[in-house]
Amino acid sequence: MAKIAFIGAGSLGFTSELVRDILTFPLLRDAQISLMDINAERLDFARTAVTKIITEGHYPATVSATLDRAEALRGANVVLTTILSGSTEVWRHDIEIPKKYGVDINVGDTRGPSGIFRFLRTINPMLEIVRDMEKYCPSAILLNYTNPMAMLCGALQRQTFIPVTGLCHSVQGTAMMLANWIGAPYEQITYTCAGINHMAWYLDYKWNGVDAYPLIHQAITSRPEVYNEEIVRNEMYLALGKYVTESSGHNSEYNPWFRKRPDLIEKYCIHGTGWNPGEYAYILKEYQHTEQTWKEGVRVRLDKPLTSQDLQRGQEYAAYIINALMGGEVFVFNGNVTNTNLVTNLPQGACVEVPVAVDKNGLRPIHVGALPAECALLTGLSSGIEELAIQGSLQGDPTLIYRAIAHDPLTSAVLSLAEIRAMTNELFAQHKDYLPQFKSHIA
Repeated sequence: MAKIAFIGAGSLGFTSELVRDILTFPLLRDAQISLMDINAERLDFARTAVTKIITEGHYPATVSATLDRAEALRGANVVLTTILSGSTEVWRHDIEIPKKYGVDINVGDTRGPSGIFRFLRTINPMLEIVRDMEKYCPSAILLNYTNPMAMLCGALQRQTFIPVTGLCHSVQGTAMMLANWIGAPYEQITYTCAGINHMAWYLDYKWNGVDAYPLIHQAITSRPEVYNEEIVRNEMYLALGKYVTESSGHNSEYNPWFRKRPDLIEKYCIHGTGWNPGEYAYILKEYQHTEQTWKEGVRVRLDKPLTSQDLQRGQEYAAYIINALMGGEVFVFNGNVTNTNLVTNLPQGACVEVPVAVDKNGLRPIHVGALPAECALLTGLSSGIEELAIQGSLQGDPTLIYRAIAHDPLTSAVLSLAEIRAMTNELFAQHKDYLPQFKSHIA
């Protein structure tokens, strides 16, 4: 019987969908699902939602819910983290302070000044989780879904013996989108994808073993509805020759080309039709709305009977990984792991996103080789910036954080060094109560 612990189980939709997927595997039907959150009300809703899945799916699984992290972790085989450090009243400043200086953020959870300060706040509770894992489930594996993925996983991987990998839906999600564009059944698609989280590249993309990039190119250049669905990413593909993971909203922040002037934001970012439009503070506004309305949405979901389709397995990696770890079918996924010469032209020791094979013996990252030079230039810069931020946090050195932000492509396209220093100081001052690793907050 596998024990699977969810830390941050109050991420209600995500928790219930992952549990649904887990229980579809015969090896995991009788799993012990252990839910933990710091919010008692959200935790109770999560327990009710999981109980509903177990009951209506006729599974022999069990569920428990606790506010005590040690209790949730004790004896776990796998731990999943989906935490959020602070409410919107805390992390809104990650977005609003840069905007005051002219840095226009759409999502702000991955890199740049917003992502770096989210990392600095979140690494502390994440470290507390892995320290508890070392005590209460030292043989467990940590599957992290919390952003900023690469910085958090990179920092944890060098501070604990617990195996850590980060999971993101953008790789399989984008692969499905591209398959839809070219009219290919997804089960006939194969690909090799590598880079860093939210900036991995489809080095090859094949339909029944045949290169499908010509079909992708034709769809983007000849069908306006396809071009307009992902304007930023499509422009990046047309310039760099490979397609990048994660949405246009995210990727518009990761380079100097699309968000440095209002006219560019209007042209490339605002009118895309895919998820995550490019408007300022899109995700912040979504979270603020959700904080006000989440109870209503949860009650509607819990009152509605589950159909057989509601209980079908989805495409998130976690359930497949857990099944493989417990002795089921070997599974290959794209995970965030330490770069041990896996991607030869990205920083060694950094956190990279590459194919990983998993079975009952654990995780085996797969060597990829070099990224195309034109992709490696942009990816290597972001990876190096993440490494600076990690070192700044480990050393408690605010100057390293300033230097990391100074190299951020969007920030450096908009601000002078003096302006970046002032913005960084203001961010430190705003978040000082959440950053105990820094004895000084002056960069």
